[in-house]
Amino acid sequence: MLNSLRGLLSFRTGHMTRSFSDYVAKMRHVNRLKGNDDACTSALKTGRIFLFHKLDPLVNRTKEGSLRTVGHTFSELELILASLGAERDLIMDSILIGCSDQTQAQFCLDVGQVDRTQLQEVCPGKCLDFRKALFLLAEAEAPLVAKAQALLRWHQNNKFCSATGQRTQRNQSGSQRVGGGGRVYYPTMSPVAIFLPSDGKRCLLARQSTFPPGMYSALAGFCDIGETLEDALRREAAEEVGLEVEAVTYSASQHWPLPHSSFMLACHASVSPAHAEISMDQSELEDARWFTLEEVSAALQVKTPPSRGEPTAMWLPPRHAIAHRLISEWVELQRIGQARQGPVTVQHEP
Repeated sequence: MLNSLRGLLSFRTGHMTRSFSDYVAKMRHVNRLKGNDDACTSALKTGRIFLFHKLDPLVNRTKEGSLRTVGHTFSELELILASLGAERDLIMDSILIGCSDQTQAQFCLDVGQVDRTQLQEVCPGKCLDFRKALFLLAEAEAPLVAKAQALLRWHQNNKFCSATGQRTQRNQSGSQRVGGGGRVYYPTMSPVAIFLPSDGKRCLLARQSTFPPGMYSALAGFCDIGETLEDALRREAAEEVGLEVEAVTYSASQHWPLPHSSFMLACHASVSPAHAEISMDQSELEDARWFTLEEVSAALQVKTPPSRGEPTAMWLPPRHAIAHRLISEWVELQRIGQARQGPVTVQHEP
């Protein structure tokens, strides 16, 4: 028994060491490309470049029916741009977004200058609306597209120095822009408190009028200047649904590109069953309700949004959205509580 345990520990230690070394190599490679224009240019010529058209990603459908991003080599993209009558130098506007496990650099490029229809005729795939793509792409693909679109948007919106009005210049990787007087600007994210209120037996889900039909999600709101995460969460719960949060448990964080690069800080929020009456702010929300474990479990089984013409069933954000994680955690812990003959307080194991 002891020898088996030692073997298991050795295997896990070795696996962790190899993974850690691979990760360190990747991060140092990307960091070098960010700070060295010549190295980044060389990496661009051997890397993969993912195309966008006016911030909508070029995607393709696999034989299995799932959506995947479409990456091109430098030489392939040269031929594509030439066939579309675009300048070859446009490739140099590509922005570094990371690298593969084999340390092949990954870039993104917006070719909104060319005709969209012609682009789709030359390239396999379709330029899909970004919001749709984010929900329909495979779980491993969505973060790459989210980061790429956020960086492309930031560069498009920060071409001038806010202090001097002078045009800013980016470095080759796109990790920064320099304005008048040498002022350096870096891509930014806005902190958002996203949380799932629970009264011990039910959780509260809400929807805005801009949501797709039938979709409910966790509550969320931007953090104000000077607020802690807990302060922002409690304020949003009071403003949007008239509830007073008693306890907060942190779950996880996630970058979310909508509306303009948000940093989602996810928490569970406990509410007293004696004070669980909802008073909804109709200017913020279209609906907000308490849902039982059975209702939420059924909604989790809806894998794709209902098609046009189908009955509108309740559905939840996709697996790669952090709201989905909060909801799934709550369901799992409620099931554990039922097995123990009673509800449990949400606790998150990092």
